[in-house]
Amino acid sequence: MAFTPPQLSQMASSCDRRNQHHVLQMAGGEGGEAEWVKALMDAAGGTTPGQFEEEMKMKGLLGPNKGMGNPKLNANSRLVAWLENEGGVYLSESSTWGEAPHPMAISTETKDEITNESSGRGLLARRSINDGDELLKIPFDLCITRRSARKALGKDALQDGINEYLAIACQLIHEKYVLGETSFFAPYIGVLPEVEEVNPTFTWKDEELDFLQGSPVVAATKSLQMKLKREYDDLLGGEGGLIEKYPDRFPKEHFTYENWVWAFTMLFSRAIRLRNLQVGERLAMVPYADLINHSAFSQAFIDARESGDWLFKTGGEEVILYADRGYRQMEQIYISYGQKSNAELLLLYGFALERNPYNSVDVTVSIAPRTAAVAAANEGVDEDPLAQQKLDFLSSVGRDQTVDFPCYADRYPVEMLEYLRLMMMTEEDTRGKELSDFDFSRTISPANEAAVLQSVVEAVNYQLDLYPQSEEDDANIIKDKGLFRLLTYNQRMAVRHRRNEKRLLKRTLAALEKQIRNKGLDVDGLARAEGSTLGEVLKGETRKQKTALEDRLEKMGLPVDIK
Repeated sequence: MAFTPPQLSQMASSCDRRNQHHVLQMAGGEGGEAEWVKALMDAAGGTTPGQFEEEMKMKGLLGPNKGMGNPKLNANSRLVAWLENEGGVYLSESSTWGEAPHPMAISTETKDEITNESSGRGLLARRSINDGDELLKIPFDLCITRRSARKALGKDALQDGINEYLAIACQLIHEKYVLGETSFFAPYIGVLPEVEEVNPTFTWKDEELDFLQGSPVVAATKSLQMKLKREYDDLLGGEGGLIEKYPDRFPKEHFTYENWVWAFTMLFSRAIRLRNLQVGERLAMVPYADLINHSAFSQAFIDARESGDWLFKTGGEEVILYADRGYRQMEQIYISYGQKSNAELLLLYGFALERNPYNSVDVTVSIAPRTAAVAAANEGVDEDPLAQQKLDFLSSVGRDQTVDFPCYADRYPVEMLEYLRLMMMTEEDTRGKELSDFDFSRTISPANEAAVLQSVVEAVNYQLDLYPQSEEDDANIIKDKGLFRLLTYNQRMAVRHRRNEKRLLKRTLAALEKQIRNKGLDVDGLARAEGSTLGEVLKGETRKQKTALEDRLEKMGLPVDIK
């Protein structure tokens, strides 16, 4: 996905699956020029035209036939030629008047340096790159956007205000399946992967999702699958849809649900939200730029600017990227897709990271205010005199009774503590004050804080109990390399993901128990307001409909008008 957090311009795009590095195959370069060019090349890193690719051949990394006849290499070369001819993009390894050698080259295959799983195409440093160097600039006119989609398929069909994802999905299907090789974008479409090369969880089969049983990503996956089907029916395939209204432009044999899933696989894993365009932010499919893989440790983001140099502006716009650090020759270039958990990466991009500082697991905290109605409906439950006040306060701040919060390895959200401090309040805690008078970001009382932290412990333990296998079981599966390799890619990714979730939750438990001890809250007899924190819904309780992951996706601009 291709999305970005609200504060960052982000890459939502991705190479066919994308994280850490290693290179197997490269696109070829071009020939040399005059002596002054050689001097520039020496200054740029001492390489001569063709030397980089020649080194790849010498290392046997272009295959037994030296890369010749490789369909992916041919597609790479065709994309480069299209960018140069149609957009004036300079991608040559040699210098010319006013242009330095392009610093990157396309790798047809990269691998995760930890798991050794394929992560598809990527971009490598052709020479040494310095922090702050300009890495690419792509004319905005070569991008696929809502504007280009409405132009291609008609403004009467794709009306003003249509969701950007829906519009671009339609154009992707139009270019790939309707126009094919006659499409202007054919060289770009030719390097886009198939669904099975990306494998986001919303494309998985049910038997593959079974390997994720217990993980919060399953609920988000099912929800997204239903949303995509509903969007397809509403816009295209249902009664009164575009296929029925405009069969010449939206032929049903091409605008199928299968192709719709492919289009959204491309969008979620590759589209970029550009923040600094003259008309404001826009979602775009950006050729070449979307080949760059993700690193959770990168600080580089794709964005846009007015084209031209510092003195003369052309009035057009271009997509740009600068290096956020130095790169050695043949090192893979990375950008950040944003601070995403592994659940988000697996759901939208089809991969998860072994080392992800932003990884989290959603934990459900469910508190039923013990109103008179709830107490009457549940034997042994006493009425909480503050119950109605708590409900009113939750309503005033837009909270539900059942809430999902992301837990990290070393921390949990302040919002979760604020919520629990409110829900665990007793009359003694209020000291005659209104609930609105309290600052719930601070400790209310020792008894209240003990109840809060113990509630989180119970909620984390409940989440751990949802997994049918233990973390040790998963570790043994991974350790048996022969058996592990017999699993499909999706199954292997699922086992790694669920194991990492359990490891994270165990670290959260250890941190909580240490905090309880250090604060002297592990004592008996502290008065507290009781409540359900185990994700269980008491009679009379209203269940929250969306998960925390879905909430985050909504903030990223996903088509969320389906409930």
